[in-house]
Amino acid sequence: MVRGVYTVAELVQRQWGDHRTGLRESDLTLSRHQVAAGAAARAALLADLLPRGAEPHLGVLLDNTPEYPLWLSAAALAGAAVAGLNPTRRGAELARDILHTDCRILVTERAHLPLLDGLDLPGVRLLVTDTEAYERLLAPYAAAKPGEAVVRPVTPGTRLLLYFTSGSTGAPKAALCGQGRLAAAGASLVAHFRLSAQDTHYICMPMFHGNAVIANWAPALVAGAPVALRRRFSASGFLPDVKEFGATYFTYVGRAVQYLLATPESPDDRSHALRLGFGTEAGTVDAARFEARFAVRLVEGYGSSEGGAAIQRTRGTPAGAIGRAAPGDDLAVVDRATGQECPPAVFSASGGLSNASAAIGELVNRGRSPFEGYWRNPEADAERLRNGWYWTGDLFYRDAEGFLYFAGRDDDRLRVDSENLAAAMIENILARWDAAAAVAVYAVPDPVAGDQVMAALALREGADFDPAAFADFLSAQPDLGTKMAPRFVRVVPAMPTTATNKIHRVALRRASFHTPDPVWWTPAPGAPYQLLTPASRAALLEQYADHGRSPVPEA
Repeated sequence: MVRGVYTVAELVQRQWGDHRTGLRESDLTLSRHQVAAGAAARAALLADLLPRGAEPHLGVLLDNTPEYPLWLSAAALAGAAVAGLNPTRRGAELARDILHTDCRILVTERAHLPLLDGLDLPGVRLLVTDTEAYERLLAPYAAAKPGEAVVRPVTPGTRLLLYFTSGSTGAPKAALCGQGRLAAAGASLVAHFRLSAQDTHYICMPMFHGNAVIANWAPALVAGAPVALRRRFSASGFLPDVKEFGATYFTYVGRAVQYLLATPESPDDRSHALRLGFGTEAGTVDAARFEARFAVRLVEGYGSSEGGAAIQRTRGTPAGAIGRAAPGDDLAVVDRATGQECPPAVFSASGGLSNASAAIGELVNRGRSPFEGYWRNPEADAERLRNGWYWTGDLFYRDAEGFLYFAGRDDDRLRVDSENLAAAMIENILARWDAAAAVAVYAVPDPVAGDQVMAALALREGADFDPAAFADFLSAQPDLGTKMAPRFVRVVPAMPTTATNKIHRVALRRASFHTPDPVWWTPAPGAPYQLLTPASRAALLEQYADHGRSPVPEA
């Protein structure tokens, strides 16, 4: 294991001359030396292409191809920073992400070029990796060596990542991560899970998220272990990949685990080398099912690209808990209104939380926080750092032994398939529908983990809800991301309001789909909207019961 304070650039450089396997995908294998050489070539190209005086930022809009870790490594060597761009973003919202982070170079592939059609991206140079033009552009730099091309001096504090994370309102924020913090995160996971060069890290989660880069790619660099890439997550391709690559470690989100459990069982389900998965929101029921079927332990964690607070699961962590504060963090559950620490959780005989109203509060880090801020967003920085504490914006409760339990997130936020979404942004899109007089978007719990999107629509006088027309409207919206379409649509005669004439979101959330109003839903992604009948509601409630969840928020 690497010791001391170091940078990601140092970790990339240490691959030079090492001819062990460094990177694999289905039809390509690169040695660690080839990875370092490829990174050095791209760093030299980057140094020549970046305009003088410009921020050394490049946007990466790629699936999990070898080019993604090569450009991350190149940026580290050059002292540049990568903005991971989410391909589920559309139109002006995607353009905003690119321009907000001052990207002067955009690395993409032909499959994503349609996303860029018609976008106004002044001053941004496009590199399309799977083209002959790209190969010709890169060829003169083939002999470059690590450390020769630097656009900014590399220190542990040198910015390396700008990873988008959604807040409760407005556009996504770009969280900053320096080389030292990313290297330290990798080292922490190597030590915690005893990872080594004999492991193989399988990366099937998208690399525009911190999950794949911070919790998978970085520890592989630290341990000197190879990484194996899957372009996009595939439930059917997961086990064949794991066997082909000899993978031992992977990261996940809860939805991926659910998809894997839905695949047909096979006598060969345990015929692999995989030993550990690390991620979020799998749920205790699915984690147990996964281990029973595949003989692979899933370890739940809590963290974010911001790095402001982290929770680690240790031996003895109770069912349902995430774990305790990571070493060095002074985490507390605080009443946001008073700033006072909430009392410990009190559990009923059946294990339910008896004092939810008192015990649930916002998780804060009262100690030294590694949070590095957001790119050019002082308002968001100030919201995160108040009175010397880091405020996560997530709701938790804590038992008498100090174990922390996740309880939800701010009312205006939704977390769908481990992506944070802002309700206001979805409302602004749905409000364009001609038949809608008023719109409210809110979260309802997913049967397994996280949230699903539910919308309440009050229709204009004389209008009827036409499910096909509504679906057509959604598909025509250029800025509606793939996670934003409502799973449930409640058609209300009038929008419920509070005494101050604001939409009564609490009442909507508490009702969920238990309402006499007509509720339309999509039984599966891409399926047409249909009425939620008593029979389909009963079947859906069985899914919640199977995972120990309720469609109504606990608090």
